[in-house]
Amino acid sequence: MSPEKHLADPYIGWDLGGAHIKAVKLIDPERVSRVVQVPCALWQGLDRLEEGIDRALALLGDGPARHAVTMTGELVDLFEDRASGVEALVGVMRRRLPDHHLMIYAGPRGFLEPAAAVKAAELVASANWMAAAEFVATRIPAGLLVDLGSTTTDLVPFGGGQVKARGYSDHQRLEQEELIYTGAVRTPLMSIARRVPFAGAWVSLMAEQFATTADIHRLTGELPEHADLHASADGRDKGIAASAQRVARMVGLDAGAAELSEWRRLAGFFAEMQLRAVADACERILSRGELPDDAPLIGAGVGCFIVRCLAERLNRPYCPFDGLFEPLLAAGPGIGDCAPAAAVAGLAADDRRIT
Repeated sequence: MSPEKHLADPYIGWDLGGAHIKAVKLIDPERVSRVVQVPCALWQGLDRLEEGIDRALALLGDGPARHAVTMTGELVDLFEDRASGVEALVGVMRRRLPDHHLMIYAGPRGFLEPAAAVKAAELVASANWMAAAEFVATRIPAGLLVDLGSTTTDLVPFGGGQVKARGYSDHQRLEQEELIYTGAVRTPLMSIARRVPFAGAWVSLMAEQFATTADIHRLTGELPEHADLHASADGRDKGIAASAQRVARMVGLDAGAAELSEWRRLAGFFAEMQLRAVADACERILSRGELPDDAPLIGAGVGCFIVRCLAERLNRPYCPFDGLFEPLLAAGPGIGDCAPAAAVAGLAADDRRIT
């Protein structure tokens, strides 16, 4: 902690995703005043991003600020390739914010001015995981960052002030299982298991997006209310009964075919399968022998409730990302839910070099 240091102007960190825009306003090195998360179906058009940014800016409040940006939204199929996606996202931010107060995170190159960032698209694209890990590495001696969000999970080892990831691009990180496409909200259940135990038999799943992980974590009672901002798989309500109905469809039934307790049990099995998949990836990374046996798991993302269970299973200490900042008293998303946005704000406030 560094309470003696104060910021002349707030720093706002942005994480521009394909499904959400996240923004964190930092007014002192460890003090966050606002955390904003708004839905943004970017694949439907660039106007969705513009509307989302305007909404976020209104929630963040008026006044001068410096803005630090990271992104993953360049991946959506609205764009022909990542480079054009980075250019489009940077362009939108330049239209909304003055260039001299805007910096783009480019991983190992730190922060770049907007024009330079477009020319370094391969470093800017999907670098939000590194921002979060780099920030944590400046605060904790060693550990494994597990940022389990709505759609994906980032697993990033760090130690000695350095990020120890073996991959950088999405492809490399998928190979290393440092990036797993499983999340607490938007992941289709058919990607978690091929068959499930139900009514005394193993039942194969329907290969349809009838239900998502939001449904199972609602049924188990773990999903935070603010976590699920998009429409459900069938466009219906997000109550317990509707979630049970969607899960029931995965085994070719209606919810009335069994008691609610049976659908909760089935949801628990799906949750266990998801936990096992993330645990296996963690075990692979920990088997490299680069981290001390007592190095903690740093939990971030709306699925940090899963990371807590993961730390217990791996017999590791658990540290919430939120603990790196003063407690946020406002209701809504926590700091850890928007970890990369908080991280780029923190890194920028640490007087990073801008080129």
